[in-house]
Amino acid sequence: MDELDSLVVAARAGGGWAFARLWEELAGSVAGYLRARGVDEVDDVTSEVFLAAFAGIRRFEGDGARFRSWLFTIAHHRGVDGLRGQIKTGGRETYVDDLDRRTVPSAEDSSLERLQSDEVRVALAALTPEQRDVVLLRFVADLSLDEVAAITGRNTGAVKQLQRRGVQQLRRHLNGAIPTNPITSVPALPIAEL
Repeated sequence: MDELDSLVVAARAGGGWAFARLWEELAGSVAGYLRARGVDEVDDVTSEVFLAAFAGIRRFEGDGARFRSWLFTIAHHRGVDGLRGQIKTGGRETYVDDLDRRTVPSAEDSSLERLQSDEVRVALAALTPEQRDVVLLRFVADLSLDEVAAITGRNTGAVKQLQRRGVQQLRRHLNGAIPTNPITSVPALPIAEL
């Protein structure tokens, strides 16, 4: 039994300390997933995800891997709700750094620093929303194909295809094959007849 399995068992038995450890282990990944999906209030939504998990932990059945999958299912649904709320309210306010000098490094910032780079954000923006969800759930959340399929409501074959196409798109983008700001559009040339 690995540590995550033990923490889930202890949390199901009512051990608040175990749920606190689950937060420490998984909150950074959940927040990174939500941030990469474009959710505005990442800290709030991450807290909502864990509150929902805490409320339902006694009904939960499974090991640590299953808990991780269940947690990201909740995160996926809360992220969708958060994005819908952003659309209804008209987006986000721009943060002006010059006006507020308070800074506090968080665990998620250090563990997910790579997701903060502009290059990664631009690369993720080049994906379709479906590809982005699959890539984030597979590689940020570290979930299996079957778990991602269950979360997104797709079959495993569709998830494989979305992952393959998403990774190919990211590879082309990060290798510079896809210009971020094309200067002009060039019509496709006809294929020469043999």
